[in-house]
Order: sequence, then structure tokens, then C-alpha cells
Amino acid sequence: MSRRALFWMGQAVLVGAVGAFVWRSLARHWEEFRAVEVAFDPQPGWIALSALVVWATYGGLIEAWRRILAGWGERLPYATAVRIWTISNLGRYLPGKIWSVAGLAVLAQRSGVAPWAAAGSAIIMQAVALGTGVAVVAATAPGAASPLSLALAALVAACVVAVLVWPKTMRLASRALGRELRPLHPAAVTIAALVTTLSWVAYGVAFWLLARGLFGHTSLSLASAVGVFAAGYIIGLLALVAPGGLGVREIIFIGLLAPILGSGAAVALGIASRILLTITEAGAAAAGLLTRERKGASG
Repeated sequence: MSRRALFWMGQAVLVGAVGAFVWRSLARHWEEFRAVEVAFDPQPGWIALSALVVWATYGGLIEAWRRILAGWGERLPYATAVRIWTISNLGRYLPGKIWSVAGLAVLAQRSGVAPWAAAGSAIIMQAVALGTGVAVVAATAPGAASPLSLALAALVAACVVAVLVWPKTMRLASRALGRELRPLHPAAVTIAALVTTLSWVAYGVAFWLLARGLFGHTSLSLASAVGVFAAGYIIGLLALVAPGGLGVREIIFIGLLAPILGSGAAVALGIASRILLTITEAGAAAAGLLTRERKGASG
């Protein structure tokens, strides 16, 4: 059997495993959602708009990743980047924190990106997300998370970016690995950071829209929605033993939202957010699987 056939077989097995985890997650959270005793006033239009905002946010994050690759002189067509990003993003549902990053690097490499740039882009996108997320939480919900945790996340993010941007560290890495590694252009990091910051805001807007969709009206302000969502997501990301921040993110949401919405509504919104994001991620991956793979085109 050829290596290509083995790759596609392995990818099919992985997609099947991820699909099983996603389905189990949806089923479990749906049962939890149905068990919540709270007065709902469903507004499907608001919920649909929330999903559309999330999908648009994915589009921005994919472009930010392409900009990072372009900062190393690597090019991917947007459609190919969509396919890689959406499929690898489902790796967050597998135990461990490496699968989405590893999947992004492997699939990008197979599409013609230099191996070191593929791996570096996956790592730096996580660092940029952490750094900008900390800034968003500090600006919108300064008491939402431990200052020590936020400071540690910001320090890790800054160190990762500095290592990949500073020419001297990249020269040292080149000698250590025996291959030429180019420093990342600072402009690429700046653009990615701006897009990622806007993405945090967009996620918060989608979170607020979901609250409107569930309850008809909400006392949750837009600023609070942005801060609560970013805090929950970041702390979930830092929880190494929780796939996709499962459980950890919801605990943060409930703790921060209960004083604003009440405990029942906070639980319902936290679970509903997980269900919505699982559906949007699975839907985006399904669309990505239907995208034809292309190599070597610039975008």
C-alpha cells in the first residue's frame, strides 16, 4: 500500500475518532441542557446570527494563520487553508492538547509548506491567541481570572513570539537543527494579533447573541460577554488535562455569569455555548472536507 493511501486511511480513522468524540460531547451536553430548569424564550434568529458570527470569526482566524505563513515566505490558497484549519481544529476534542496543533502542522506540510514553517505557524497562532486573549480579559473583565494565570499566559506568549521573530534565536535554532530557519517578519505577527483581538471580540458578540436567542432579552452586557467568554476560553486552553477545555470553560462561565444572570440561566448559557461551538466547528470541518486540496498557489 502506498504512503499516500496510508495517509488517507489514517486521516479517515482520525476523522472517525474525532466524530465519535464530537457526537458523544453533543449528546452529553444536550441532556445536561434539557435538565436545566430555567425560563426560556427561544429566538431562533438570534441563535442563527450567533452561529454566523462564529463562522465569520473562523474565517478571520484562518486569514491570520495565512499571514503568519506569509511572514515566512510561505503561501497557501485560502480554500486549502480553510480545509486544513477546520479539520485540524477538531483535534481539540481528543485527549491532550497537541492534536489540533500537530494536525495543522502535518496537513500544512503536505500542502507544500516547509515543515519548520508549518510547525512554527501552529505554535505562534496559539501564542498570539493567548497573548491577545489576556489583553481582552484585562480590558473587559479584569477580575474574571487569576492575575497570576493571566500574567503567566502573557509571558509564555511573549517568549514564543520573541523566539520566532528575533533573528539571533532563529540563527541559533538553525545551527542546532542543521537547517536554515528564517525569522518571522514582525508585520505578520502584528496583523495576526490585530485579527485575533477582533476575533475575541466577535466570539463575545456571538456569546451575547446566544444569550438573546435563549432568553429573548438579557442583562449581560456586550463588554461582559466578551470578557467572560475570553476568560473561560483561555483558562480552558491552559487546563492541560481537559480536551477543548471541556468542563473547565463551563465552570468559569457559570461562576462569572451567575451574579449577572442567575445560576440557572448561567448554567444554560454555558452549556448552550459549548453545544453551539461544537456544531459550528463540526460544520466548518464538514465544509473543509469537501474543499478540493490545492498545492503551490499563492493567495
